Amino acid sequence: MPSSSKAPGANMSSTTFQWLSLVAAIWLQSINGTNSNFPAYSSQLKQLLSLSQLQLNDLAFANDAGKLFGWVSGIAALYLPLWLVLLVGSSLGLVGYGIQYLFLTHRILCLSYWHIFFLTVVAGNSICWINTVCYIASVKNFPLQRQAAVGLSTGFIGLSPVIYTAMVNTLCSTSNERAQDYLLLNSTLPLIVSLVVAPFVGGVDICKAKSPREAGFIMLSMTTVATGVYAILSSSMSSKLPPLMNAIGIGLCLMISLIVPLVEFMRGLLDRSCSTRREGRVCDDVIGVANDEVGAGAAAIILPREDHGENKLEAVEEIRHDDGGMAVFGTMEEIGVNLMLKRLNFWLYFFVYFLGATIGLVFLNNLGQIAQSRGFSNVSSLVSFSSAFGFFGRLLPCFQHYVYSRYINKPTLGARKLFLGNNYSIRKGIDK
Repeated sequence: MPSSSKAPGANMSSTTFQWLSLVAAIWLQSINGTNSNFPAYSSQLKQLLSLSQLQLNDLAFANDAGKLFGWVSGIAALYLPLWLVLLVGSSLGLVGYGIQYLFLTHRILCLSYWHIFFLTVVAGNSICWINTVCYIASVKNFPLQRQAAVGLSTGFIGLSPVIYTAMVNTLCSTSNERAQDYLLLNSTLPLIVSLVVAPFVGGVDICKAKSPREAGFIMLSMTTVATGVYAILSSSMSSKLPPLMNAIGIGLCLMISLIVPLVEFMRGLLDRSCSTRREGRVCDDVIGVANDEVGAGAAAIILPREDHGENKLEAVEEIRHDDGGMAVFGTMEEIGVNLMLKRLNFWLYFFVYFLGATIGLVFLNNLGQIAQSRGFSNVSSLVSFSSAFGFFGRLLPCFQHYVYSRYINKPTLGARKLFLGNNYSIRKGIDK
């Protein structure tokens, strides 16, 4: 049976732990795009290793080829706790990039080109392990706001080149050492951040957690946009902004995301001090969560899972009424591999990603060579600038889905009442 990890914050409210898990996913994704740093130091790597352009292109391919084995992390997440999956992924990056760093600093003298190629594949695969943890933590802890949670956290992977370039500019003394510094940070920074946030990537008991407030996502969205704007401005003015100040600014932008769990924690302290507070909980085969503090109330219902061979269907529905009589209505469906391969949506996504994003990766992986051929010397700033705009590109689908689901695709009040009535009947039948 697959093992499940429990959240370690016993003295912390479940809602606060929810937001901390999202902040942890944001921090992990922000340092997880180690493969996107490759264009920033590929030219130095080519010189230090005396590589041909064809060999360099093969290394760029190896950077992304590790993702072909990303399914291994998905299987591991079924049987291992998320914190262990996270540490395995960051350890793979430590090995893949760390050995390359030792080779470039002449601490290891007997590596061939194919050793470097294999280590690059291993390092690329480490990204999938961290991605898997972020996705699972976001979906489990925010089952009814999973699109917003996953979209916000995933977008931060576009900031990785900005963060790493700012740190390299702070540490690096000569241009010849840039490749070594990139590899050193690629190997150590994900492991350090993973050790810090590992206690917060576990699942939250949704029976004890209140429905997350919409204001929290709005505040996180505002801080996310502000972070992206700062990334663009700092990348465009890298020659005028002191490297240390730039690195501190990026760090402060990431720390601002802690405001939401901090506010929720303070609210929890105030709630516990109020003796008149009432809260009802129901948790059995059908789980209901009532939250009387959000407008006029909220309700979340998880229908029993139906197993059909290897395919599993699970529906999660929520109706939340605020003072204006508005509601949020969501559905989540969990399916198995066999049913997934029969879905048209899966193949549309597969070929769009294969024919679209893959071509973009080819361009970005060779951006350093393209810039040098055009006589542009500050390649790392160009990579940071392009990734900062890519950050906003990743966030646009998240914002678009939020607006569509919140203001356009809302079911009628009659349909919502019918839904509640049907699920009440289903539960009565199960109880009997």
